[in-house]
Amino acid sequence: MTTMQTLPRSVTAAPRPPRRRRRAPGAQLWQASPLTYLALILGSVLSIFPIVWSFIIASRDNGAVYEMPPTPGGELFNNIDRMLANEDAAFVYGLINSVVVSTVVTISVIFFSTLAGFAFAKLRFRGSNALLLLIILTMMVPTQLGIIPLYLMMVKFGWTGTLQAVIVPFLVQGFGVFMMRQYAMSAISDELIEAARLDGCSTWRVYWNVVLPALRPAAAVLGLLIFMQTWNEFLWPFIVLTPDTPTVQYSLKILSSGPYQTDYVALFAGTALATLPLLIVFIVFGRQIIGGIMEGAVKS
Repeated sequence: MTTMQTLPRSVTAAPRPPRRRRRAPGAQLWQASPLTYLALILGSVLSIFPIVWSFIIASRDNGAVYEMPPTPGGELFNNIDRMLANEDAAFVYGLINSVVVSTVVTISVIFFSTLAGFAFAKLRFRGSNALLLLIILTMMVPTQLGIIPLYLMMVKFGWTGTLQAVIVPFLVQGFGVFMMRQYAMSAISDELIEAARLDGCSTWRVYWNVVLPALRPAAAVLGLLIFMQTWNEFLWPFIVLTPDTPTVQYSLKILSSGPYQTDYVALFAGTALATLPLLIVFIVFGRQIIGGIMEGAVKS
């Protein structure tokens, strides 16, 4: 009887073809169509056009405002000097007031919104659903409906004509609380909070060391939105402030109401200067905001 010699499996078995690694569905590259690029270019042009138009008009004189096509002139710095020399508008003072108001309101809204969002998302307490519903209801009420009682309150406090009147009523906003609550529910796991508690962290330390870093991407977006909203606010400052303590939008309103006719080039020069802080904020923090959003999307 012939004895067959057993060969190793690595010799007898045929080599297996290498397996193709499947790409995850989320990792597939999305190919943009030419129509998508056309829509993006059109949207960019429409967004940038008002800013460019403001600078072009600000660089001309009043006699050439209506000339077409609009071409840049050489009067920009002269118009800016003439606009800054308008003592009634107090543009520089209004610019400083707007920086102070927008910065304080933005920091306060971010702090209280992240704190309340964490509480509504991860803490269990009696009446949380009712309080959240009340916050959502405040978002449905137009701001104009509360102007009269709010103004009477400011009169009673003696805050009319002061910056407290445009800061204190907006230190907390329902939109920010709701946004942070929704983001915290998906970005922060219960296991992470329990692990922090097992390490001996108090509720405040959990918020400061665990929750706040996780909410940083959404907080950056919220801060940008609140800063822009506060900077562009006109109606309430126009009602409760005086020309002695204006914001930048109030100063632009004074520039637009000349004694005889509107000085359009001075008005557009002020508008161009009022737009610069928003552009600077977006240029400085835009990359961090977008990077934070992408980081949060990858982690989730």
